Amino acid sequence: MPQKRRSFFLTPLLVLMCALIGGIYGPKVQVASAASSDDDVKTSMQSFTRVYSTVEQNFADAVSADKAIYKGAIPGMLRTLDPHSNFFPPKDFEGLREDQRGHYYGVGMQVQGRNGKTIVIAPFVGSPAYKAGLRPGDIIIEVNDKLTEGLDSTKVADLLKGPKGTAVQIKVTREGVEKPVIFDIVRDEISRKSVPEIFALKPGIGYIRIEQFNETTGREFEDGMKALDEDNLKGLVLDLRSNPGGLLTEAVAVVDHLIPKGEVIVSHKGRSSPERVYQARTGNHGRAYPIVVIVNRNSASAAEIVSGALQDHDRAWVIGDNTFGKGLVQTVYPLIENTGLTLTTAKYYTPSGRLIQRDYSNVSFFDYYYRNNTATRNPSDVKMTDGGRTVYGGGGISPDEKFTPEKLTPLEIELLSKFAFSEYTKHFFAVHKEKLPSGWTLDTKNIDLFHDWLLTQKVTFSEADFTKDYDKIRRRLQAEIYKTAFSVDEAAKFEVMTDPEVEAAVNAMPKAQALLASARKIIVERMKK
Repeated sequence: MPQKRRSFFLTPLLVLMCALIGGIYGPKVQVASAASSDDDVKTSMQSFTRVYSTVEQNFADAVSADKAIYKGAIPGMLRTLDPHSNFFPPKDFEGLREDQRGHYYGVGMQVQGRNGKTIVIAPFVGSPAYKAGLRPGDIIIEVNDKLTEGLDSTKVADLLKGPKGTAVQIKVTREGVEKPVIFDIVRDEISRKSVPEIFALKPGIGYIRIEQFNETTGREFEDGMKALDEDNLKGLVLDLRSNPGGLLTEAVAVVDHLIPKGEVIVSHKGRSSPERVYQARTGNHGRAYPIVVIVNRNSASAAEIVSGALQDHDRAWVIGDNTFGKGLVQTVYPLIENTGLTLTTAKYYTPSGRLIQRDYSNVSFFDYYYRNNTATRNPSDVKMTDGGRTVYGGGGISPDEKFTPEKLTPLEIELLSKFAFSEYTKHFFAVHKEKLPSGWTLDTKNIDLFHDWLLTQKVTFSEADFTKDYDKIRRRLQAEIYKTAFSVDEAAKFEVMTDPEVEAAVNAMPKAQALLASARKIIVERMKK
């Protein structure tokens, strides 16, 4: 590689390393460095340059600077810090920004690679793909005359994206249709709803699921509460299961809406980041309906800020599993070459002062992310909620009520691994051309047809297992059929309405009400002293 090329890649690396050490990209970050420290940095940079030069000149194969630096040196350096600091090459960084913004430009559908083909999982309601008539199970064979064979689903998704107003032609095969179906679609802005489900589970009991926290979450949540007629709510189920987190400001906005004005929501502080405390600015305007929050082991970061704040203020009853335990603050630093860095700059603390972050000092990153034991806690980090309940730090948010979903049965695993529900749905609509009526349900006759179809596909199962899993099979199959018959939103609503954990959350509403009353009484008595 020519010297000029080497310098092109080494210079950004040196800048990045210096940024990590000196904080030059961090807003209002001040670092005092002694002369000896500067000498150490200079020596380390020289050592790295010599090592890279030696590798480049003598390695058996040609060395890719992109791979060696962007996928090797920089990520390797960050892995010595913590599990969440990360470097993003240009494409990944743009994906991160898309997630934060909550929108992109394209046709608006979810695709997935399956057996070497790219399958439409579902078009988003109201998107160009939805309006054009694409449906779940369609196999994409061409995009703008480019064959998709041999391309992974990410590359196909990239072909579908493009500037607003530009045209894209999509050719698909569809079961029951002899010739490929061609769709000419105009790309548009596709909003990624972070609050995809908002509806009443029963009169007076609202349900909201927050999928992640992006730049639109606070506004979506406000709109959702209006749609639920918040002033007349008798209870709210807030579903944060498998929510990986996102923007702190949006988590703060959600909590602000639910607790009294002036109450602490969260705080964070770090070595070079002064403590900052976030408080409710507008508050809940005296609304005191009970809230049940559902979490699981994949609820992390901003989701833990929300559940932790509501728990500490005894504002909500938390049900589910221990959350992930991710309480490190990442600051996003845009860098040169359209790359980016998320660097841990502080730690989160709930209103009671407990640390959300789980200990990662003596475990591998694999064990950290895929742990079996979720019930970890720091016995020295003991705090109290407003109402005097004991809570612990060091292990995410522990639920007030444990709920363990049933494990998948062997037959369910078999059917899911072979995509039996979605494959049968294609067959179902190839045979049933008529439009299904609103409120359609899967009856015994159709379950029997599914049973017989499985036999033709040589799916191995016993009659006893099919009978035992009958209700689970019917629920999964009906949800899958709803995606094509109605929409992915209707399918999701059906799944929520028939979800045992959501039912448990509704049944726990009296506990949330009692918690509110008890905490209020204790706070009043405390103020009298």
